[in-house]
Amino acid sequence: MRMRIMLVLAAFAVAAAGCASTPPPASVTASPVEVWPSGAETVTASPTSEPAQCDREASLRPGPLPPPGEMPAGSTMAAIAERGRLVVGVDQNTYPFGYRNPTSGELQGFDIDVAREIARRIFGDPDRIDPLVIDASQRESALQSGEVDLVVRTYSITCDRKQLVDFSTVYFVANQKILARKGSGIDSAAALAGKRVCAVSGTTSLLVLSALQPGPTLFDAATWTDCLVMLQQGQVDAISTDDSVLAGLKHQDPSLDIAGASMGIEPYGIGVKKENEDLVRFVNAALEQMRSDGTWQRLYEKWLQKDLGPLPDPPPARYQD
Repeated sequence: MRMRIMLVLAAFAVAAAGCASTPPPASVTASPVEVWPSGAETVTASPTSEPAQCDREASLRPGPLPPPGEMPAGSTMAAIAERGRLVVGVDQNTYPFGYRNPTSGELQGFDIDVAREIARRIFGDPDRIDPLVIDASQRESALQSGEVDLVVRTYSITCDRKQLVDFSTVYFVANQKILARKGSGIDSAAALAGKRVCAVSGTTSLLVLSALQPGPTLFDAATWTDCLVMLQQGQVDAISTDDSVLAGLKHQDPSLDIAGASMGIEPYGIGVKKENEDLVRFVNAALEQMRSDGTWQRLYEKWLQKDLGPLPDPPPARYQD
């Protein structure tokens, strides 16, 4: 027994000696790496200004609104009906206009439901849409290539864009404002001077911000969610875009606040390929019906009232030939 105890003690001694002889690990110093959202970068060149003369809110007068399933032969709507789906360019990062429900994974929001109402008037079924997620910078190219039939994606009507694509009448009006941390003191366009401000590539927000004198340091990103992450990480001091979009970002982070007077009015329209004049008139007829039968009001109450306030009147339509 005594021999066994001595052997055990000897084994512990050898083990201890081995541990004592092992050198301590070398210390490692690593500098923190600042991670930016993919594609986010400093804006080094001012965006091109849009033409001075343009009646940007005027659209084609509505055409007939035939019963669902009875689209005129040879029309763009008949081709869509034959395909069986309405293909719509949408967003998945802009709550509450177009975003992906984190529980169901489905795309939903005010813009998504507007697109569904157009499908209802073609097929009699609002579910007959194929939503295609596109970035703001892809809206014109997706329409021009025929990849989508419509773009319903917080799409501000501008004179530059009207040279490339057609638009419906205005279905929502936003105002460009500022989103910053509460107590930051960034509460006006003048307060943005020298600050780091984020906006999304391909948006009219960059045009407005680049015209400020003295101006901010501009950063563009792929999505408004990326701008929100940059603001939360302290990489930018503010975000500036439509108050409708900023309300959705504030909803996600209550430590932020929307401030400032309007820096510009942003009328949203539905984008349509230039050659498809009959589809523009059909969409305008659908929007006219949505304003008059209470559909627009119902969608506003469902998606926007909580963050944007009491129900306003729908934007009035303005028509040209």
